[in-house]
Amino acid sequence: MSKAGCALHRRGHSHQRNIYAQGIRWHAPCVIRTLVMTRKNTQQNRMDRIARERFGFERLYPAQRRVIESVVGGRDTLAVMPTGSGKSAIYQIARLMLDGPTVVISPLLALQRDQVDSLEERGIEDAAALNSAAGATDRREALQALAENELDFLFTAPEQFHRDDVLRRLAEAKPTLFVVDEAHCISQWGDDFRPEYLRLGPVIKSLDHPRVLALTATASSRVREEIIERLGMHDPAVLVEGFDRPNIWLGVERYHDDTVKRRDLLAAVEAAEKPGIVYVSTHDHAESLAADLQGRGLQAMFYHGGMNAADRERVQETFMHGEDAVIVATAAFGMGVDKPDVRFVFHHDIPDSLDTYYQEIGRAGRDGNPSRALLFYRQEDLNLHRFFAGSGQVNAEQVKQVAQVVQSHRGSIGTQEIQEATDLSRAKATTAMTRLEEVGAVEMLPSGEIRSTSKEAASGGVITEALEREGHRRATDASRLEMMRGYAEVRDCRREYLLNYFGEEFDAPCGNCDNCQAGIVIEETADEMPFPLHSRVRHSTLGEGEVQRYEGDKMVVLFDDVGYKELLTTLVLETGALVRIELG
Repeated sequence: MSKAGCALHRRGHSHQRNIYAQGIRWHAPCVIRTLVMTRKNTQQNRMDRIARERFGFERLYPAQRRVIESVVGGRDTLAVMPTGSGKSAIYQIARLMLDGPTVVISPLLALQRDQVDSLEERGIEDAAALNSAAGATDRREALQALAENELDFLFTAPEQFHRDDVLRRLAEAKPTLFVVDEAHCISQWGDDFRPEYLRLGPVIKSLDHPRVLALTATASSRVREEIIERLGMHDPAVLVEGFDRPNIWLGVERYHDDTVKRRDLLAAVEAAEKPGIVYVSTHDHAESLAADLQGRGLQAMFYHGGMNAADRERVQETFMHGEDAVIVATAAFGMGVDKPDVRFVFHHDIPDSLDTYYQEIGRAGRDGNPSRALLFYRQEDLNLHRFFAGSGQVNAEQVKQVAQVVQSHRGSIGTQEIQEATDLSRAKATTAMTRLEEVGAVEMLPSGEIRSTSKEAASGGVITEALEREGHRRATDASRLEMMRGYAEVRDCRREYLLNYFGEEFDAPCGNCDNCQAGIVIEETADEMPFPLHSRVRHSTLGEGEVQRYEGDKMVVLFDDVGYKELLTTLVLETGALVRIELG
């Protein structure tokens, strides 16, 4: 639409009557564009006013604005944003711009309690937490308030949906917004997978699919895909804030002797600026390392999943308020922890994936000040993860057992009943149920129970297909561990390697990792990258995938079925084994 066209719209009515037929064509776009801009400006002004007056924010980050606009505009939205970027403010402000209650799924009781307290401090008292810690009176009052449309926010966990009264009251309340915090918990490729999150998709469907907002601080491309699929998100907007944390120095120390590695880690912790976190893979390592650090006069404590809830909460509170504290912890520690002044995150044991590693080192330097992430690496430590990787794997007979139990049961059946009928562990029973659901043989209900959807659920064809899915999962898990090994051994910019994994391009050198500071950086030219980063490709035997990174004469491709594979660039070019897929 030209300026002249808009000017015509502003002229006198007599002139408009003379050009009426032509004016319709000219005026309408101008009016529509003006109305759209006015509506957008009004929405932004309202957003800013709520942020300022109700929450005391001087300004919103651009990423927060984009996500809020997407949600208020009616779209399902997946937002991948670093911790500390104000994810909770997004759904809080969005709710006040919408009608109807907001349901927030949060995995930890402490996080739910903190959010309710935070809202009450801002004068928003129509919020409640519904969880296992709530007494009968609190539960009854929360559900009553929900039914009477007196709640703006209901914080809960997936486990609550096995109760019919919760699902019924939620359906009656007709929530406008369904928020899944820590959404990577729904992905079996995520670092904090929780089986109970798998019921959220059916819950959303049973609520007539309110708009969905999924929030996470870390999600590789594969994890994002599974979040969208598992939640049944409709044409979602996927908004990814930059993964780079330039204030965190990245480094790796390599060892052959475990005793020397342990000695050097203790010395590094003693010399480092505090407070800090040391991550380990076992309960024994957490306790023994904490004891050794205490013997050196440090304020050190341990944290792991084998402790009772009260002791874990006490240790976490001590660390959160300690200026010189050091906590030695397994992966059980971290979700919901937002201590801004953590100066270092050291890893005594290598994690199982870069997803886990990024999540854990991301707890350093949230105040923006210089911090250190150092991995103490011994190649033999990878074997522990390879051992644990087999704990939840299932074979054909076990999948068939589960399928037969579900098929023979009238109506739906829960995981506990399946375990008792098959004598399988919870991990194996859950794995078998998930694979059967993936091939359409069973259906998961909002309660978390499953029911058969096919008379052929226990047939050989279905079992074979389910096992193929399990094989793909195993291959991908193994490849993720190989990517973690690659990070530890890479002779190139570590930041570039890490960011490429999450689908973000980065021009090395970063200048703030050990390899860059030592001048160990490979600079690729366009000729050395025959397939552009993040382009889709097809391999003659490995199937379709996405190009992740180049390193010297090698390239890494994330294949849909077998995970990450390292290929010789010259070989795939000479043999023609890899071709680019032109999209759209």
